[in-house]
Amino acid sequence: MREKLYSTRLSCGSRVLDLSRPHVMGILNVTPDSFSDGGLHADVDAALRHAGAMVAAGATLIDVGGESTRPGARIVSPIEELERVAPVVEAIARELDIIISVDTSTPAVIRETARLGAGLINDVRSLSREGALGASADSGLPVCLMHMRGEPGDMQNDPRYDDVTREVASFLRERMEACAAAGIPADRIVLDPGFGFAKNLAHNLSLFNSLEQLHTLGRPLLIGVSRKSMVGQALQRDLPHRLYGSLALAALAVAKGASILRVHDVAETVDVVRMIAAVQAAE
Repeated sequence: MREKLYSTRLSCGSRVLDLSRPHVMGILNVTPDSFSDGGLHADVDAALRHAGAMVAAGATLIDVGGESTRPGARIVSPIEELERVAPVVEAIARELDIIISVDTSTPAVIRETARLGAGLINDVRSLSREGALGASADSGLPVCLMHMRGEPGDMQNDPRYDDVTREVASFLRERMEACAAAGIPADRIVLDPGFGFAKNLAHNLSLFNSLEQLHTLGRPLLIGVSRKSMVGQALQRDLPHRLYGSLALAALAVAKGASILRVHDVAETVDVVRMIAAVQAAE
């Protein structure tokens, strides 16, 4: 097992995440247009049922998102996003014993969901929207910073890198420095390389192959590759047939030291994580 270069206790509001072992984060999109499950969990009751099923399957975090970030997705207004997300966060916080992550870039959503019981802010824009750094600092919650260039609507327009891993690491280091200047210390930061965001298949595969290099940043890594186009392109599989490729990447991510796996298929991924743990625990 890879030695951790950081504290293995991540305070997430009223709960603590034990980073001495990898965790599975279940995806809960309360959007009409997310690439894999848009519209399936858009009302509070359906969202709560799905969250409960993921908790029962072994998820230790639920990531609630109210704005699709698939390639070509439109930006939604803060009011629309808040109306989608806040009731779901409130219901999960009331009914389930689970760490709630909120997938948002919007200051108003950060502030309100922190008040309602969120434990982690997961921002694909790395707190670059005006006011997001201050809102996150005030929340006292940990944040996940993700690498992306541009916006979801244009991020796949001919992305180019000289050295994708080095450039991703440099971007994340700069955002960590911005967080420090805003009052968010390093021990409240999780990092996401941003697979599928402003990257083509070659970039994604190279970045994954070099994932260990990102441990030099000294923070836990969140990896989100579930059902993504990199799986479909590498294996020539359409969306309903990407489970096995996603599980292969989940296993490889754990072997490379990932702390959190953000996935759609919770039960299957939990089995992968537990099987790896059983082997590593054997004498």
